[in-house]
Amino acid sequence: MSSEANLLPLIIEPERLAEHLDEPSLLIIDVPLKAESYAEGHVPGAIFLDKARLMRGSGEVPCLEPTVAQLSALFSELGLTRDTHVVAYDDEGGGWAGRLLWTLELIGHTRYSYLNGGIHAWRQDGLPVETAPNAPTPSAYEAEILHPEVAIDRVELVERLGEKGFAIWDARSPEEYRGEKGDNRQLGHIPGAVNMEWTRAMDPERGLRIRDYAELVTELEALGLTPDMEVATHCQSHHRSGFTWLVGRALGFEKIRGYAGSWKEWGNRDDTPIEK
Repeated sequence: MSSEANLLPLIIEPERLAEHLDEPSLLIIDVPLKAESYAEGHVPGAIFLDKARLMRGSGEVPCLEPTVAQLSALFSELGLTRDTHVVAYDDEGGGWAGRLLWTLELIGHTRYSYLNGGIHAWRQDGLPVETAPNAPTPSAYEAEILHPEVAIDRVELVERLGEKGFAIWDARSPEEYRGEKGDNRQLGHIPGAVNMEWTRAMDPERGLRIRDYAELVTELEALGLTPDMEVATHCQSHHRSGFTWLVGRALGFEKIRGYAGSWKEWGNRDDTPIEK
């Protein structure tokens, strides 16, 4: 592992990543919302990841984190090793990239960065792209859930509702939060949850980079979310909240956790409390 790649920050700017593209320890992963984004032009050396691989894909709650067997297969295919520094990005401002980095944190692989703004910021900065696909070099990666605390499940959430120092960040749209729209048996939000839609943390003028940190911290504090708190974040499937989890980490929320079941699970049960 070169000392250079080891020093890459959690949130890396396009021009800084451009200086490190030749680092042998870097694994750049493009996990776009629209698969054609990769073919239209990606960061040189980036490999493609189908976003569906970041979810279990079966059972009553298909958006849960993959099984250990699925994670081992996935990260072996991608060529992950203990020395790899992953740089993730997408074509939508950080949802799927954030979900990927949350998954890496879950398995204890903490050498990772987010390309700030993803492909939008990279293109806006006029940096070179390539269109030919890159094939990963497979590894034999055995995944383990080494940081289970980065996730939170429905049972713990129910137990901790209303607890002092614990908060819920709902990253869905205000309409979903208020129970005016949604594709679930029940609409509304988890009691006590606060709503800041995920896109509000992006700067559309700057290629969807994360907005000014001081402004974001001020806005979150106004909602009752402070960095010292334990915060659970969710959306419909822990895709949009992949980004809000990442933003929380960038802002110094060290105890931010992702609820993978999200509203897909909570809103389709009869025993979960709901507010509108």
